[in-house]
Amino acid sequence: MAERILKIVNVLFEKCIMPPMWKQKILTVMLAISVLGGMSLYFYEEMAPTVSRGQYVWRFLSDPSSDGILRAGSRCGTSPFLFPTDGLVGFIWDDSFRPGHRHQGIDIFAGTDVGVTPVMVAYPGYLSREAGWKSSLIVRVPQDPLQPGRQIWVYYTHMADAAGNSFISSQFPPGTSDQFVEAGTLLGYQGNYSGDPGNPVGVHLHISIVKDDGFGHYTNELDIRNTYDPSPYFGLALNAHQNTEEIPTCQP
Repeated sequence: MAERILKIVNVLFEKCIMPPMWKQKILTVMLAISVLGGMSLYFYEEMAPTVSRGQYVWRFLSDPSSDGILRAGSRCGTSPFLFPTDGLVGFIWDDSFRPGHRHQGIDIFAGTDVGVTPVMVAYPGYLSREAGWKSSLIVRVPQDPLQPGRQIWVYYTHMADAAGNSFISSQFPPGTSDQFVEAGTLLGYQGNYSGDPGNPVGVHLHISIVKDDGFGHYTNELDIRNTYDPSPYFGLALNAHQNTEEIPTCQP
């Protein structure tokens, strides 16, 4: 890009008589404009899908309706996972909320207050809750239904209020390890816990499909490279590269 701009400047000024310093300043300005333009285009392409879906989510939360809502326990086609809670799938896998950020799962908004909308197990497995987890659970699935022989983990979070008061079922106290749960088991209720009482998230469930480290442990869910595209697990268009602006719904 810089070489191209330099050629343009040379063509424009090759017959002009002006101090070299002026030419250098003009080149610097043009390069700066080019860089800013490129960055703006990059940010637009990266974040435009999230902005489009965000507008829909805002309208939904301002006036919740049944339009686009999926129901807990429902199944889309022959997909292996049950839908884990009532709500609208507002943000999906690989959406971006800020430059450089990539969303690792899906966010499901019920449009209700905290502690109201139940969250259930999407697929049977072995549940664990770390001692310090106020709003999160993770379920180990020894046999990935889409790739037998591969172990995966299903992570559920935001099941607490802004102050960290947990909405997780009393059946799963902190320190729970590898407890078997059937699909449809009540896990808790949607909340808005973010870790910062002064900056809660909107009331929703975040769920993601997490990779195993090869030694029987889950990997860091905060890195999208440690998660799988959830689309085939739920039978929904949950990949932001393929679904650039639509709210996912179960198509007949």
